[in-house]
Amino acid sequence: MWQAWLTFALFDSARRAHLGTDLDEYRRAMGRMLAPMTEVAAGNPRAWFRVARTAEEIVTPTPGNRMVGYPYTKYTIAAMDVDMASAVVMASHAMADSLGVPADKRVYLRGWGSAVGPTYVAEHAELWRSPAMAAAATRALDAAGIGVDDVAHLDLYSCFAGSLNFARDALRLGGDDPRPLTVTGGLPYHGGPASNYVTHSVAAMVETLRADPGSVGLVSGVGMHMTKHAFGVYSTAPGDAVPTGSTTLQVERGVQRRTIAESHEGAATIAAYSVVHGRDGEPEWGLLVCDLPGGERCYAKVHDRAVLAEGSGASSWAPRWSSPRRGSRRSMERAL
Repeated sequence: MWQAWLTFALFDSARRAHLGTDLDEYRRAMGRMLAPMTEVAAGNPRAWFRVARTAEEIVTPTPGNRMVGYPYTKYTIAAMDVDMASAVVMASHAMADSLGVPADKRVYLRGWGSAVGPTYVAEHAELWRSPAMAAAATRALDAAGIGVDDVAHLDLYSCFAGSLNFARDALRLGGDDPRPLTVTGGLPYHGGPASNYVTHSVAAMVETLRADPGSVGLVSGVGMHMTKHAFGVYSTAPGDAVPTGSTTLQVERGVQRRTIAESHEGAATIAAYSVVHGRDGEPEWGLLVCDLPGGERCYAKVHDRAVLAEGSGASSWAPRWSSPRRGSRRSMERAL
């Protein structure tokens, strides 16, 4: 449960199940969401991968675009091994005046919000959404005195499709929303140098807003395994935002957190899953998050090669697992 591409794949699988979307259609929708981001990266001289790709190219496994952790292929996940740097300078009006910063170059932080949810994946009461992310977004927009429809430019944290999907849900952005989700190209295509990507997105948003005076931009960040969330609202027009306090919102505390059992034997219901693939593109093992009859959760690993091969869907890459504990071989798709 260490690799982020694996934990975010679990969140995406839970979201797909909650929506009741077909396995293949969910992956196609993921490609349609990410393809416009590659176009932004292709037009960004600072991006690491300046290549526009189609939705089909992004989600179709090939030798150059291997499956990493179902449903994620290599072209869908963040690229950290890049050589990039960025900086953001904040100053008072007096300091900006003394430095000779022209008025039309000044961008203001209009609102902000941050929130923390559960640390461990299986602790999340609902694996298909993030109340902490929604709380942080709401606080930032409320502090700026605007709604999401007033935002002209977005850069939503895009380490994996799961974080984008959760952010769109939190902000209530439909799949047909015409606004690009990034001003840089996003972590998979612009490049996300370790923990410094948001500095790049804020810097890029500053340049975007300078070119579109008076408009509003929203930048988000995600930390750890969908645990920490931050949103910032920016504009060249100063607002009346005042500090909202230094305490980060604590969300999903107490009874809302699911207890994780160290071991379990018996019946369980699959809440989320992923299939881990090796560098040769072949499935190596499967990871399950399971709901237990008493309300606890547990993790489980699947090593059976035949089950993994079946679960990887050789023709469509759409897992259809079978539970060995059931008398009737019920597929994972139906179990979810």
